[in-house]
Amino acid sequence: MIMNIKQVYKYKLGSTNIVFVLTEENRLRLVQFSPFPCTDIDRLDPHLVEASNLVEIQITGMNQPDHKGNKLGYTLLGSVLELEELKKEDQTLIISQKYEYQEIRIRVTTMIEYVSDTDVFRWKNIVQNLGEQIGLEYISSINITNLNQGNVFQKYIDNILYLPHNSWTGELQWQQDNLKHYGLDFQLDGEKQQDSTKVISITNNSSWSCSQYSPLAVLYNPLLEVSTFWQIENNGEWHWELTDCGLGKYLAFRGFGPTEPNHHWWKLLPKGEQFETVTIAYGTINGGFNEAITALTKYRRAIRRENQDNKKCPVIFNDYMNCLMGDPTTEKEIPLIDKAAEIGCEYYVIDCGWYSDGYWWDTVGEWLPSKKRFPEGIEFLTKYIRNKGMTPGLWLEIEVMGINSKFANALPDEWFICRHGKRVKDHSRYHLDFRNPEVREYATSIIDRLIKDYDIGYIKMDYNTPTIGSDMNADSFSDSLLQHNRAYIKWLDGIFQTYPDLIIENCGSGGMRHDYMMLARHSIQSVTDQTNYLKNGAIAAICSSAVSPEQAAIWSYPLKNGDVEEVIFNMVNSMLLRIHQSGHLAELSTDQFNLVKEGIEVYKEIRKKIPISIPQWYTGIPKIDDEWFSFSLKCENEIYLSIWKTNSQKDQFSVKIPYEIKKVQQIYPKAHSPEALFDHTKNAIRFNYKQNKTARLYKILI
Repeated sequence: MIMNIKQVYKYKLGSTNIVFVLTEENRLRLVQFSPFPCTDIDRLDPHLVEASNLVEIQITGMNQPDHKGNKLGYTLLGSVLELEELKKEDQTLIISQKYEYQEIRIRVTTMIEYVSDTDVFRWKNIVQNLGEQIGLEYISSINITNLNQGNVFQKYIDNILYLPHNSWTGELQWQQDNLKHYGLDFQLDGEKQQDSTKVISITNNSSWSCSQYSPLAVLYNPLLEVSTFWQIENNGEWHWELTDCGLGKYLAFRGFGPTEPNHHWWKLLPKGEQFETVTIAYGTINGGFNEAITALTKYRRAIRRENQDNKKCPVIFNDYMNCLMGDPTTEKEIPLIDKAAEIGCEYYVIDCGWYSDGYWWDTVGEWLPSKKRFPEGIEFLTKYIRNKGMTPGLWLEIEVMGINSKFANALPDEWFICRHGKRVKDHSRYHLDFRNPEVREYATSIIDRLIKDYDIGYIKMDYNTPTIGSDMNADSFSDSLLQHNRAYIKWLDGIFQTYPDLIIENCGSGGMRHDYMMLARHSIQSVTDQTNYLKNGAIAAICSSAVSPEQAAIWSYPLKNGDVEEVIFNMVNSMLLRIHQSGHLAELSTDQFNLVKEGIEVYKEIRKKIPISIPQWYTGIPKIDDEWFSFSLKCENEIYLSIWKTNSQKDQFSVKIPYEIKKVQQIYPKAHSPEALFDHTKNAIRFNYKQNKTARLYKILI
């Protein structure tokens, strides 16, 4: 193959070298996006150039020119787009490409924005229809080749893919293996190399954006010690794929929102209209998993809505988990409020059930307080909370209404997600359609009323019933879902504009929607609904891989029948993150209660460090059934380290620290015991826990 290059474009943003080449046919190709030195153009492989178009886009009726299998690459349109303009505005590369043939005339604009001091870039594409109407089947947010290679050829099958699995109460269970074991391998035909049809692909198919996997991954090259990572930012459906390209010699990554092959998404684009893809964060850095999460943590903080909650990290009591469990009454709340105030909580949240006289699940929607549960009125309780020095909060699930709600059944079908002429019923819920302005107006009126009538300052916004979208007023189910999700985000932005100090917790049966379309707005995320405190600790220890630590809320729910070590374990679970305190505080023993109070006091001493710290995992990635595990936050001159032992026959556990250790101090609990001992050398700490179900929190000076 002969390669004719007309022009070369080189940029450096942060530590990333970006190289484009323009062919004689006026087709732009991205041939490098990495921290390696710039590629030698004279030695550039023509097959890599051919495979490195910037966009993959498929329009209904256009040919697919290659033997691609399930791949979403090799689109004819993506390969023949011609460059109109490439420019750099401040920290953003803007590339405009066009295609004109017969009735099809489109322009695709690629935006690659560097987020300062993060080594992370935000990618998206905008397609404009300048000709007759077209049907859009899919368009990539990002298409990039030669991952983790630089200008050095190495078998891509040796790269290690870190993949975060999710389930309800089992969030962020990372697995890792090399690409060969994931099924991607070289395809050889004699001496001729060729592309395979194998794809490693991950897809989310509903409005629970994290139902099976978190929308992120890390790809590590152990030979070159470099990692590529990505994070898809959509509160709904998404898809990404890893595969080979350039006659089987290189690795390609493509990221999408919804697509027709994966989600039955289809978009009619009339003349003069445009479509914008979801945003995908992407970067390549020197280092491994810890360094990749460091870059993502800095990036997540950079894109997040400015708010005081993430600076102050206030302590929240919530009456649900292993406590009232959806059965609040005035009588039950008063002693909990008293004890929550006594231990130093700053917010008090009344969880689900406050709006229903009995079973609360299938009657939600009108959001009026139960007079049976609160005969004095719920205003009595919220005022009582205020008088105790705490800010009151309430649970909501604003996107649904129960199928047994009289209010919901009196509303028109246009308010709800419908398919085949019927409202969709799922888990005894209807799903509101936020494309409808009347729905958004009603949702706003609920927020207004809760704040003005009940004086709340916190909302736990739950989301227990996902959907795949509506066929009413839509080109496809999936496109209606994308429109609904974007309408919800626009509504949420309006709420925060009106009430900038309001805290709205993002919850989706725990962590089923912890994407950064949501978390760029919400200051706090409910990480899990896990009720077993041992497993809850393992989830807590890894959750900062997906959620910045000052946004990651973890339950601490000491059990009234537990011992003091169980209380300590529960507190350690949450103390390097955001404390979601719960449990029957009024029924704890004096020793148990004092340990909870001490934990919150210690937390208040260290919490100012959390928003400026970096999560690190010195003993590997914790998993839910691990016998020992650790988690740390690194600050400038100190490290805060949590150690957990669940059930193990081994009493000793060592942590190697990549810094010189000057001092190690146990900071919670403050009292030492012979059951939990430690000593240290210059670069390692050895822990000796004689009992199972033991946890401690340490401060390490470096």
